[in-house]
Amino acid sequence: MFRILSSVSIVGLLLAALASPVIGQTRRRVPATTAQSLLAKLPESDAVAQVNVKRVLTEAMPKLLAGNSAKMAEVDSQIEQFKTRTSLDLRSFDEIAVGMRYSYPSAGITKIETVGLARGAYNTGAIVAAGKMAANGKYREEKYLGKTIYIFTLDQQVKLLGLLDLKIRELAVTPIDANTLALGDIDRVRNTVAASREKRRTNAELITLATQDPSAIVGFGANVTSELIQNLRIGNEAIAKDVSAVRQAYGSLGMTDKDLELSVAARTVDASSARSLGDTLEGLKQFGALFTNRLSGSRGVLARSALGNLKITTQGNELKIRTAVAQSDVAPLVGGL
Repeated sequence: MFRILSSVSIVGLLLAALASPVIGQTRRRVPATTAQSLLAKLPESDAVAQVNVKRVLTEAMPKLLAGNSAKMAEVDSQIEQFKTRTSLDLRSFDEIAVGMRYSYPSAGITKIETVGLARGAYNTGAIVAAGKMAANGKYREEKYLGKTIYIFTLDQQVKLLGLLDLKIRELAVTPIDANTLALGDIDRVRNTVAASREKRRTNAELITLATQDPSAIVGFGANVTSELIQNLRIGNEAIAKDVSAVRQAYGSLGMTDKDLELSVAARTVDASSARSLGDTLEGLKQFGALFTNRLSGSRGVLARSALGNLKITTQGNELKIRTAVAQSDVAPLVGGL
């Protein structure tokens, strides 16, 4: 669970923009059906997430890197490099939906396969041209259910938006419709093509969780399996028992004019389990205060702010965690990545 949440949260924290709810501040409403329609095209998944890419690139990044022109230039350079290699320009997409599937190839191991659906403008001819330029075994095409899947062998570290290093061996890409492109692991892209031919809607419950806040720049919903929890190898028996009661997790990320906000919720088997998990987290919050006081510099400022604003509540079988930090506290860390 933590691996999934951290993956989504890291991307969200780096990409978050002006969307989370704050009392007394104006919010830009985004129709829930817009995000849901893209999420609904994902194949069956164990976790789903949505990211408003357009606002990330035009609002969030310039705002978080306003005082760091060198880092902003690096972000632009990385986008251009990825475009040169694959013909895919992140700036031409409005939003991305992500679907993740878990598997457990061996004891203690969790494997996550991912596919993304990007909505926006793209040019199939340019994708083919980029593939042919790569040549030397670095590109191939595959026919599947009437679609052509373009497969790039990148085998390299790709610095997403100049901030987050990702190791990508192969990237499979195929058009789903005139405005939607599927990209990711080859098997998951095949699954997406197959799902596009079906009329039944998959992931309905996860989509509802991921779109709780229509204004969020990032939203996610995930199932939490017993195998996933076991593979976390939590050393503390009491904490492991509380976490084992979690069945689903969801949340959102966004920004007000001044703050970055994070909301995460866990659905447990019953109300008693939610209260017990809440008590455990309250205890960890008190312990965390001792740790954050030892941190120096911008990391210490950010950690103390996040912990000081942390609110833990329970309602029925759900536990909710909310916190907020000033953009000015986040910017130095983003600029230093």
